[in-house]
Amino acid sequence: HAAAILTLNSLPGAQIIDLMMLVIDVTKGMQMQSAECLVIGQIACQKMVVVLNKIDLLPEGKRQSAIEKMTKKMQKTLENTKFSGCPIVAVAAKPGGPEAPESENPLGVSELIEVLKSQAYLPSRDPSGPFLMAVDHCFSIKGQGTVMTGTILSGSVSLGDNVEIPALKVTKKVKSMQMFHTPVTYAMQGDRVGICVTQFDPKLLERGLICTPESLHTIHAAIISLKKIQYFRGALHTKAKFHITVGHETVMGRVMFFSPAPADFNEEIPENVFDFEKDYLYQEEYLSKDSNSSEEKKGNDQAGEVQVPRQQWALLEFEKPVTCPKLCLVIGSKLDTDIHANTCRLAFHGVLLQGMEDKNYTETFLPKLKVYKLKHKEGQVERV
Repeated sequence: HAAAILTLNSLPGAQIIDLMMLVIDVTKGMQMQSAECLVIGQIACQKMVVVLNKIDLLPEGKRQSAIEKMTKKMQKTLENTKFSGCPIVAVAAKPGGPEAPESENPLGVSELIEVLKSQAYLPSRDPSGPFLMAVDHCFSIKGQGTVMTGTILSGSVSLGDNVEIPALKVTKKVKSMQMFHTPVTYAMQGDRVGICVTQFDPKLLERGLICTPESLHTIHAAIISLKKIQYFRGALHTKAKFHITVGHETVMGRVMFFSPAPADFNEEIPENVFDFEKDYLYQEEYLSKDSNSSEEKKGNDQAGEVQVPRQQWALLEFEKPVTCPKLCLVIGSKLDTDIHANTCRLAFHGVLLQGMEDKNYTETFLPKLKVYKLKHKEGQVERV
């Protein structure tokens, strides 16, 4: 069972998280980075355990009351999320800090293990479809070859199969495989595995994707369905640049937002498909209840509230091409924002519906996308 302590670097692995541990410093409480991890967790997984760490820093006489106070605070924070009522465990993973002698026993870790056992479940896995694996480490073993370790996101792999490293356009044969130091001949979705190939320089791949040959495509732009992350302050403007985490990498990308025609704002739209036959309305910014929309739009709504469609989309144009599977998770962030600024850097999340492989997509592909702008002119009557 994959359990994860989430950081922004682990976003790509978020496609197959079964259980998440959110670790909080009990002396500080929820920090901005913890809040971002909670946001990612809400997008990427269904179950969570909160760990209140560093309880050894609390004075013994006040320790229990401080833990209870922080537990109540966390319960309040989580009550409007999908993790409402999740277990909260207090521990000191390393009493006395990194310099403390090894003889210092952890506090509460055995209780945490029991909670993790109670939360563990057998996820449904599917060995069918193309093989896709997220590689997080690559190293050579003398006399053996190069080993790529990671988690299988979809499909399965067997000894002797050919696998492609799409970012390098290289195909290699699987020489041997191990799971937790045990040789295996087969592995499938959800398995943590090391795959050994020969005549491949490990320096060429530290992290990335490997897959069934020719099953992944490299794209220069994409159409995504998306939702704004409610904790992100400010508007999402068309032509703005964001850090786009897609597949297994994060690249800069420019966005253009569009929505259904106003008459179709409330129409139920099927998930994970995009209809190129329809006309779409260009938006200067993503529409949300707090959008600073024009007076004209406000005039259309008697209550003065912005009318928000059920679904909105964006055209993403990447600064450099990315290799990723279809329907993968996309997260847009402003990672250049100061981490100490007490503001959420995660702006939106969505699903990649259609990738554009042609470098000249503006001529070959974009004409299929029918997005129109509303325009008006104002004039003055000179004489009647």
